[in-house]
Amino acid sequence: MIECANCETAQFLQITQSRVYFADGELINEIMETYQCTLCDSTGKYIYSNGSEKPRVDGDVEVTTERPKFA
Repeated sequence: MIECANCETAQFLQITQSRVYFADGELINEIMETYQCTLCDSTGKYIYSNGSEKPRVDGDVEVTTERPKFA
């Protein structure tokens, strides 16, 4: 799950930009999403590249494996 590092919830995150890159026209090579938290106005990026073990995150977003604390 992708959540705001400041608010510790995904509830207020919205995607402001999303790009999907295809290496050969069929398989996804990279996914890049820019997020903004509407509660605290923080921003961050999530980048998944085919071939890397874990996605990269920049800014005030984090990837967790936990269930959300707040619904």
